[in-house]
Amino acid sequence: MTPDVWLPIRADEIEGLPEGLNYRFWDGGQDFPADPAECAFYVVPYMKPPAVSQRPMPGMTSVQVVQTLSAGVDHVLPSLGHLRPGVQLCNARGVHEASTAELALALILASLRGIPDFVRGQDKGEWRSGFRPALADKSVLIVGYGSIGAAIEDRLAPFEVARVARVARSERTMARGLVHPLTELPALLPEADVVVLSTPLTEDTRGLVDAEFLSRMKDGALLVNVARGPVVDTKALLAELESGRLTAALDVTDPEPLPQGHPLWHAPGVLISPHVGGPTSAFMPRAKRLLADQLNRFVNREPLWNVVLTTGA
Repeated sequence: MTPDVWLPIRADEIEGLPEGLNYRFWDGGQDFPADPAECAFYVVPYMKPPAVSQRPMPGMTSVQVVQTLSAGVDHVLPSLGHLRPGVQLCNARGVHEASTAELALALILASLRGIPDFVRGQDKGEWRSGFRPALADKSVLIVGYGSIGAAIEDRLAPFEVARVARVARSERTMARGLVHPLTELPALLPEADVVVLSTPLTEDTRGLVDAEFLSRMKDGALLVNVARGPVVDTKALLAELESGRLTAALDVTDPEPLPQGHPLWHAPGVLISPHVGGPTSAFMPRAKRLLADQLNRFVNREPLWNVVLTTGA
Protein backbone atom coordinates (compact mmCIF):
# COMPACT_ATOMS: atom_id res chain seq x y z
CA MET A 1 0.00 0.00 0.00
CA THR A 2 1.30 3.48 -0.91
CA PRO A 3 2.04 5.49 2.26
CA ASP A 4 0.11 8.68 3.03
CA VAL A 5 1.92 11.94 3.76
CA TRP A 6 -0.05 14.70 5.46
CA LEU A 7 1.18 18.14 4.40
CA PRO A 8 0.01 21.61 5.54
CA ILE A 9 1.26 22.97 2.19
CA ARG A 10 -0.25 21.72 -1.05
CA ALA A 11 2.02 19.19 -2.73
CA ASP A 12 1.86 20.93 -6.12
CA GLU A 13 3.40 24.00 -4.48
CA ILE A 14 6.52 22.12 -3.32
CA GLU A 15 9.23 21.44 -5.89
CA GLY A 16 11.21 18.23 -5.71
CA LEU A 17 8.81 15.99 -3.82
CA PRO A 18 9.46 12.30 -4.52
CA GLU A 19 6.98 10.14 -6.37
CA GLY A 20 5.42 7.05 -4.87
CA LEU A 21 3.65 8.73 -1.95
CA ASN A 22 0.02 9.81 -1.44
CA TYR A 23 0.13 13.50 -0.54
CA ARG A 24 -2.81 14.65 1.58
CA PHE A 25 -3.33 18.35 2.32
CA TRP A 26 -4.31 19.13 5.91
CA ASP A 27 -3.72 22.47 7.57
CA GLY A 28 -5.68 21.85 10.75
CA GLY A 29 -9.23 21.88 9.37
CA GLN A 30 -12.10 20.10 11.06
CA ASP A 31 -12.20 17.26 8.52
CA PHE A 32 -9.21 14.97 8.09
CA PRO A 33 -8.04 14.40 4.50
CA ALA A 34 -7.93 10.63 4.98
CA ASP A 35 -7.82 7.97 7.66
CA PRO A 36 -5.08 8.95 10.17
CA ALA A 37 -4.25 5.25 10.53
CA GLU A 38 -2.83 5.28 6.99
CA CYS A 39 -0.53 8.27 7.55
CA ALA A 40 3.17 7.37 7.48
CA PHE A 41 4.65 10.89 7.53
CA TYR A 42 2.84 13.67 9.41
CA VAL A 43 3.88 17.28 8.88
CA VAL A 44 2.35 19.26 11.72
CA PRO A 45 0.35 22.37 10.68
CA TYR A 46 2.30 25.53 11.40
CA MET A 47 1.20 28.11 13.97
CA LYS A 48 -1.87 26.13 15.02
CA PRO A 49 -2.84 25.54 18.68
CA PRO A 50 -1.47 22.36 20.28
CA ALA A 51 -4.96 20.86 20.43
CA VAL A 52 -5.19 21.10 16.63
CA SER A 53 -1.69 19.76 16.01
CA GLN A 54 -2.24 16.79 18.30
CA ARG A 55 -5.82 15.93 17.28
CA PRO A 56 -5.03 13.29 14.61
CA MET A 57 -2.04 11.77 16.42
CA PRO A 58 -3.84 9.17 18.59
CA GLY A 59 -5.22 7.62 15.40
CA MET A 60 -1.89 7.56 13.56
CA THR A 61 -1.13 3.92 14.22
CA SER A 62 1.19 3.56 11.20
CA VAL A 63 3.05 6.85 11.38
CA GLN A 64 6.83 6.68 11.10
CA VAL A 65 7.77 10.38 11.16
CA VAL A 66 6.29 13.46 12.82
CA GLN A 67 7.82 16.60 11.30
CA THR A 68 7.19 20.01 12.83
CA LEU A 69 7.64 23.25 10.91
CA SER A 70 8.75 25.01 14.08
CA ALA A 71 12.06 24.95 15.91
CA GLY A 72 10.28 23.92 19.10
CA VAL A 73 8.42 20.64 19.50
CA ASP A 74 6.71 21.24 22.85
CA HIS A 75 3.30 21.58 21.15
CA VAL A 76 3.28 17.92 20.05
CA LEU A 77 5.14 16.23 22.90
CA PRO A 78 2.02 15.43 24.98
CA SER A 79 0.64 13.17 22.23
CA LEU A 80 3.80 11.19 21.51
CA GLY A 81 2.70 8.65 24.08
CA HIS A 82 -0.13 7.63 21.73
CA LEU A 83 2.35 6.63 19.01
CA ARG A 84 4.03 3.29 18.56
CA PRO A 85 7.74 2.88 19.39
CA GLY A 86 10.23 3.90 16.74
CA VAL A 87 8.49 7.06 15.46
CA GLN A 88 10.99 9.82 14.71
CA LEU A 89 10.15 13.38 15.77
CA CYS A 90 11.96 16.00 13.67
CA ASN A 91 12.00 19.77 14.08
CA ALA A 92 12.53 22.55 11.53
CA ARG A 93 16.13 23.45 12.26
CA GLY A 94 17.30 25.60 9.36
CA VAL A 95 13.89 27.13 8.63
CA HIS A 96 13.55 29.84 11.27
CA GLU A 97 17.08 31.01 12.00
CA ALA A 98 17.02 34.01 9.62
CA SER A 99 13.58 35.29 10.63
CA THR A 100 13.97 34.79 14.37
CA ALA A 101 17.45 36.27 14.48
CA GLU A 102 16.22 39.31 12.51
CA LEU A 103 13.43 39.85 15.00
CA ALA A 104 15.76 39.46 17.97
CA LEU A 105 17.95 42.24 16.56
CA ALA A 106 14.90 44.36 15.76
CA LEU A 107 13.60 44.02 19.32
CA ILE A 108 17.00 44.84 20.82
CA LEU A 109 17.48 47.93 18.67
CA ALA A 110 13.89 49.13 19.01
CA SER A 111 14.01 48.81 22.78
CA LEU A 112 17.40 50.41 23.28
CA ARG A 113 16.82 53.27 20.85
CA GLY A 114 13.29 53.98 22.11
CA ILE A 115 11.38 53.30 18.89
CA PRO A 116 8.06 52.62 20.68
CA ASP A 117 8.29 56.04 22.34
CA PHE A 118 8.98 57.66 18.97
CA VAL A 119 5.88 56.00 17.50
CA ARG A 120 3.76 57.23 20.40
CA GLY A 121 5.21 60.69 19.91
CA GLN A 122 4.43 60.59 16.20
CA ASP A 123 0.81 59.62 16.99
CA LYS A 124 0.57 62.78 19.11
CA GLY A 125 2.65 65.01 16.82
CA GLU A 126 5.39 65.36 19.47
CA TRP A 127 9.13 65.68 18.71
CA ARG A 128 10.74 63.49 21.40
CA SER A 129 14.50 63.95 20.99
CA GLY A 130 17.29 63.12 23.42
CA PHE A 131 20.04 60.61 24.12
CA ARG A 132 19.26 56.89 23.99
CA PRO A 133 21.31 53.78 24.70
CA ALA A 134 23.15 52.24 21.73
CA LEU A 135 23.83 48.58 21.09
CA ALA A 136 27.47 49.45 20.42
CA ASP A 137 29.74 48.70 23.41
CA LYS A 138 27.09 46.58 25.13
CA SER A 139 27.68 43.11 26.53
CA VAL A 140 25.18 40.55 25.19
CA LEU A 141 24.39 37.15 26.72
CA ILE A 142 22.66 34.56 24.52
CA VAL A 143 20.90 31.87 26.57
CA GLY A 144 20.22 28.91 24.29
CA TYR A 145 23.10 28.76 21.84
CA GLY A 146 21.73 26.46 19.17
CA SER A 147 21.31 27.32 15.51
CA ILE A 148 19.06 30.32 16.28
CA GLY A 149 21.41 31.58 18.97
CA ALA A 150 24.30 31.33 16.53
CA ALA A 151 22.29 33.21 13.89
CA ILE A 152 21.62 35.98 16.40
CA GLU A 153 25.35 36.29 17.06
CA ASP A 154 25.97 36.43 13.31
CA ARG A 155 23.76 39.50 13.14
CA LEU A 156 25.29 41.11 16.22
CA ALA A 157 28.73 41.07 14.62
CA PRO A 158 28.47 44.43 12.73
CA PHE A 159 27.10 46.33 15.75
CA GLU A 160 30.38 46.73 17.64
CA VAL A 161 29.17 45.02 20.79
CA ALA A 162 31.75 44.75 23.54
CA ARG A 163 31.22 41.06 24.15
CA VAL A 164 28.94 38.13 23.33
CA ALA A 165 28.66 35.38 25.94
CA ARG A 166 26.99 32.09 24.99
CA VAL A 167 25.12 29.60 27.16
CA ALA A 168 23.75 26.17 26.28
CA ARG A 169 22.84 23.00 28.15
CA SER A 170 26.42 21.75 28.08
CA GLU A 171 29.84 23.33 27.59
CA ARG A 172 31.54 23.25 24.20
CA THR A 173 33.92 25.30 22.09
CA MET A 174 32.76 26.84 18.81
CA ALA A 175 34.64 28.77 16.13
CA ARG A 176 33.66 32.02 17.87
CA GLY A 177 34.66 30.82 21.32
CA LEU A 178 33.42 29.10 24.44
CA VAL A 179 29.78 28.13 25.00
CA HIS A 180 29.19 28.10 28.74
CA PRO A 181 27.01 25.49 30.46
CA LEU A 182 23.75 26.51 32.13
CA THR A 183 25.41 26.06 35.52
CA GLU A 184 27.51 29.17 34.86
CA LEU A 185 24.52 31.46 34.25
CA PRO A 186 24.55 33.01 37.76
CA ALA A 187 28.09 34.33 37.19
CA LEU A 188 27.38 35.59 33.66
CA LEU A 189 24.10 37.43 34.24
CA PRO A 190 25.50 40.41 36.23
CA GLU A 191 27.88 41.23 33.34
CA ALA A 192 25.25 41.42 30.58
CA ASP A 193 23.55 44.58 29.33
CA VAL A 194 21.28 42.52 27.06
CA VAL A 195 20.11 38.96 27.78
CA VAL A 196 18.58 37.13 24.79
CA LEU A 197 16.56 33.95 25.35
CA SER A 198 16.57 31.53 22.40
CA THR A 199 16.36 28.26 24.26
CA PRO A 200 13.82 25.49 23.56
CA LEU A 201 11.09 24.89 26.13
CA THR A 202 11.98 21.79 28.14
CA GLU A 203 11.51 20.71 31.72
CA ASP A 204 14.93 22.21 32.43
CA THR A 205 14.12 25.60 30.89
CA ARG A 206 10.49 26.02 31.99
CA GLY A 207 10.56 28.87 34.51
CA LEU A 208 14.33 29.28 34.04
CA VAL A 209 13.98 33.05 34.16
CA ASP A 210 12.59 33.31 37.66
CA ALA A 211 12.95 35.93 40.39
CA GLU A 212 16.48 34.76 41.24
CA PHE A 213 17.59 34.86 37.57
CA LEU A 214 16.17 38.36 37.13
CA SER A 215 17.68 39.61 40.39
CA ARG A 216 21.14 38.72 39.07
CA MET A 217 20.70 40.88 35.96
CA LYS A 218 22.36 44.29 36.21
CA ASP A 219 20.30 47.43 36.78
CA GLY A 220 18.97 48.76 33.47
CA ALA A 221 19.55 45.51 31.57
CA LEU A 222 17.25 44.42 28.73
CA LEU A 223 15.66 40.94 28.60
CA VAL A 224 14.71 39.73 25.09
CA ASN A 225 12.61 36.58 24.71
CA VAL A 226 12.36 34.94 21.27
CA ALA A 227 12.15 31.46 22.81
CA ARG A 228 8.91 30.39 24.51
CA GLY A 229 6.75 32.29 26.98
CA PRO A 230 6.93 29.75 29.85
CA VAL A 231 10.73 30.06 29.94
CA VAL A 232 10.02 33.28 31.88
CA ASP A 233 8.11 33.61 35.15
CA THR A 234 5.70 36.38 34.15
CA LYS A 235 4.92 37.44 37.72
CA ALA A 236 8.62 37.82 38.56
CA LEU A 237 9.25 39.77 35.35
CA LEU A 238 6.34 42.10 36.04
CA ALA A 239 7.79 42.93 39.45
CA GLU A 240 11.10 43.96 37.88
CA LEU A 241 9.43 45.95 35.09
CA GLU A 242 7.13 47.80 37.46
CA SER A 243 10.08 48.72 39.67
CA GLY A 244 11.81 50.19 36.61
CA ARG A 245 14.99 48.19 37.24
CA LEU A 246 14.80 46.11 34.04
CA THR A 247 13.29 46.46 30.57
CA ALA A 248 12.05 43.70 28.28
CA ALA A 249 11.24 42.93 24.65
CA LEU A 250 9.01 39.88 24.29
CA ASP A 251 7.96 38.02 21.16
CA VAL A 252 6.45 35.30 23.34
CA THR A 253 4.54 35.52 26.60
CA ASP A 254 2.95 33.36 29.25
CA PRO A 255 -0.03 33.22 28.87
CA GLU A 256 -0.18 33.35 25.07
CA PRO A 257 -1.95 34.94 23.32
CA LEU A 258 -1.72 37.64 25.96
CA PRO A 259 -5.31 38.46 26.94
CA GLN A 260 -6.72 41.96 26.93
CA GLY A 261 -6.26 43.64 30.28
CA HIS A 262 -3.20 41.62 31.26
CA PRO A 263 -0.80 43.86 33.24
CA LEU A 264 2.10 42.94 30.95
CA TRP A 265 0.52 44.98 28.13
CA HIS A 266 0.99 48.22 30.04
CA ALA A 267 4.04 47.45 32.18
CA PRO A 268 6.72 50.16 31.90
CA GLY A 269 9.70 49.44 29.70
CA VAL A 270 8.26 46.49 27.79
CA LEU A 271 7.92 45.99 24.03
CA ILE A 272 5.65 43.12 22.93
CA SER A 273 5.39 41.52 19.50
CA PRO A 274 2.75 38.79 18.96
CA HIS A 275 4.94 35.70 18.40
CA VAL A 276 6.09 36.70 14.92
CA GLY A 277 9.67 35.44 15.04
CA GLY A 278 9.04 32.73 12.46
CA PRO A 279 6.18 33.69 10.12
CA THR A 280 7.85 35.93 7.54
CA SER A 281 8.51 35.77 3.81
CA ALA A 282 11.64 33.74 4.63
CA PHE A 283 9.59 30.87 6.08
CA MET A 284 7.90 29.28 3.10
CA PRO A 285 10.87 28.72 0.76
CA ARG A 286 12.93 27.22 3.60
CA ALA A 287 10.04 25.06 4.79
CA LYS A 288 9.43 23.72 1.30
CA ARG A 289 13.12 22.88 0.83
CA LEU A 290 13.19 21.05 4.14
CA LEU A 291 10.08 19.00 3.33
CA ALA A 292 11.32 18.01 -0.13
CA ASP A 293 14.67 16.97 1.31
CA GLN A 294 13.17 15.04 4.24
CA LEU A 295 10.66 13.19 2.08
CA ASN A 296 13.31 12.20 -0.45
CA ARG A 297 15.37 10.87 2.44
CA PHE A 298 12.31 9.05 3.77
CA VAL A 299 11.61 7.36 0.43
CA ASN A 300 15.27 6.42 -0.04
CA ARG A 301 15.57 5.17 3.56
CA GLU A 302 18.32 7.67 4.31
CA PRO A 303 18.84 9.23 7.77
CA LEU A 304 16.49 12.16 8.34
CA TRP A 305 17.58 15.63 9.35
CA ASN A 306 16.81 17.18 12.73
CA VAL A 307 15.71 14.07 14.63
CA VAL A 308 14.88 15.33 18.15
CA LEU A 309 13.83 11.98 19.60
CA THR A 310 12.56 8.53 18.72
CA THR A 311 9.54 7.19 20.60
CA GLY A 312 10.27 4.24 22.85
CA ALA A 313 14.02 4.85 22.74
